[in-house]
Amino acid sequence: MTFQKPMSIRFIRAVLGGLIPSRLRPASCITRAVASKTHSTVQAGPFRNMRYVGQSYWSPYIPKLLGIYERELSGCIEEATCFPLQSVVDIGAAEGYYAVGLALRMPQVRVIAFEMEPSAQLLIRELARLNGVESRVAIEGVCTSRSLSASLDEGGKTLVICDAEGAEAVLLDPIRIPALMACPILVELHDHVISGLSQEIRDRFTETHDITHIVESRRDRSEFPYRTLYTTVFPSYADWAVSEIRRHGAAWYWMCPRTTNKAA
Repeated sequence: MTFQKPMSIRFIRAVLGGLIPSRLRPASCITRAVASKTHSTVQAGPFRNMRYVGQSYWSPYIPKLLGIYERELSGCIEEATCFPLQSVVDIGAAEGYYAVGLALRMPQVRVIAFEMEPSAQLLIRELARLNGVESRVAIEGVCTSRSLSASLDEGGKTLVICDAEGAEAVLLDPIRIPALMACPILVELHDHVISGLSQEIRDRFTETHDITHIVESRRDRSEFPYRTLYTTVFPSYADWAVSEIRRHGAAWYWMCPRTTNKAA
């Protein structure tokens, strides 16, 4: 005996999308509810209490307000704040979650946020202003090997964060940019863009860095802390609210140079 499967959230969205004005659709209503309940402020994680802009750029918004966005990296961020850093370079900064968050956490550092999209650059600028760190966050466009090299401290006092959709194949090259051999690096891996890229990155840094491979963990609707009409009637919307909507999953390397000394 077979049973008909319940309507998928995709089908429900399609139906509602044709009947309901955009501002009353589930995603809009849930997002507004979360922004209201959190006062557009990050609720947990390494950037707790960071005031946030009204949208994200090509990444999920609600998990950032909840403080669970890329939660697998929280330990890396906490460890990085213990290093005697002078600067942070964020490649592919989007709207500035890490660039501004780290500027808040480490008031001694200057942050260079590389982001090629003008609309995202505007969001970085607004996020930095909201949090009073605009004087320490420089916004640059496309990151090249030359601009990255010029941004690094030769003594390894620069944290590099890289989410470059495969461009790490060119940028994270310690032969071309020797200063990388002394820098702590957190890089999102994109083997679905370039096959075997993660192994290539590991091979480049295995002699100079201790490398931790981090894999995205499963999200659960129980992590959504608020009750809304849509998540009550259709609990699968709570799954959507906490998800990071990655087709290929996510993985990162946290690479710490063996010569790095933590701050006392």
